[in-house]
Amino acid sequence: MTRHGRALLFMELKKTPLYEAHKALGAKIVSFAGWQMPVQYASLIEEHIAVRQRCGLFDVSHMGEIEVSGRDALCAVERLTTNNASRLIDGSCQYTLLCNEKGGVVDDVFLYRISKERFMFCVNADNSDKAYEWIKKNTANAANVKNLSDAYAQLALQGPFSERILARVSETDPSAIKRNRFALIKVCGIETLVSRTGYTGEDGFELYLKPEGSEKVWSGLLQAGKEDGILPCGLGARDTLRLEMGYPLYGHELSEEITPIEAGLSKYVATSKQDFIGKGPLVRQINEGVSKNLIGFFMEDDGIPRQGYRILSDGTPAGEVTSGTFSPSMRRAIGMGFVAAGCPGEGLAIEIRGKARKANAVTPPFYAKDKVK
Repeated sequence: MTRHGRALLFMELKKTPLYEAHKALGAKIVSFAGWQMPVQYASLIEEHIAVRQRCGLFDVSHMGEIEVSGRDALCAVERLTTNNASRLIDGSCQYTLLCNEKGGVVDDVFLYRISKERFMFCVNADNSDKAYEWIKKNTANAANVKNLSDAYAQLALQGPFSERILARVSETDPSAIKRNRFALIKVCGIETLVSRTGYTGEDGFELYLKPEGSEKVWSGLLQAGKEDGILPCGLGARDTLRLEMGYPLYGHELSEEITPIEAGLSKYVATSKQDFIGKGPLVRQINEGVSKNLIGFFMEDDGIPRQGYRILSDGTPAGEVTSGTFSPSMRRAIGMGFVAAGCPGEGLAIEIRGKARKANAVTPPFYAKDKVK
């Protein structure tokens, strides 16, 4: 590709409403899922530790938002998703999955029930258009489907101090918003949908608001949290935080060729539901077993596992790494990957640069506060 071609490709990447704010803070900007996004500011490790011990603020405006509405919206959503959407009440949300007819994952999402006739999906940036087309195709005329991704900016405030920091700039006490709940409140004077879920393993909030108000809220939260040591955080810390918790990342632990059962997410598959797309193959896997399983592992030898590295069992290829990193909290390398069903937990190694490096299989999450010395 010519220099002009590379420059044109970079220019075509989308920018969040906070792009200039990130540049002003000295963020390192990278290409991610068609967006120019901050991967880190001063230090990925410092950002990671800030979230674990204090608070971090992420720009996640690249995520997509898709609304499903109408008289039969609940029935449409139930057919689309693996989890039991009928258990949601107004103002609640749940982690769930969109699956294809073979049980493979189209996307993993958070589903928000605004009312019985209005739901919102928060979808991954990579899958925003694909998920929209999938939802629209599989609701037919049962509901109205709108891609509202351009109508929202999204921030994630994560860490043990997040509630008290948010309280300083909110007109409503955020302690009233319980886990997997959301509410419309004013933050820095701007109407914001605030939910309490999180992708880091820490307490935290997601803030959905109009793009034109995002810089005011971003700056307001950073100022409100200054005395508590808040830091702006990039995609690098977001990835190390989720991996410490053993949370899947689409394109790594999930794809249209990987089912929720294989990925260890069977608790989000409500087999008691009458029907949903992919139910048959998923029920068969639950009853008959799977050919591969997702495992977690700690590295015992030196080396950082990366996606695509081979997993060995007693020297024989047994699978492949899907995610790996150095854990800032645990101060050692960790990873996840798929291995053949029945693969023993002992005798594991990761092939790194042609050499077998010892690893121990563990059940995620890798991180818990009582595990840290």
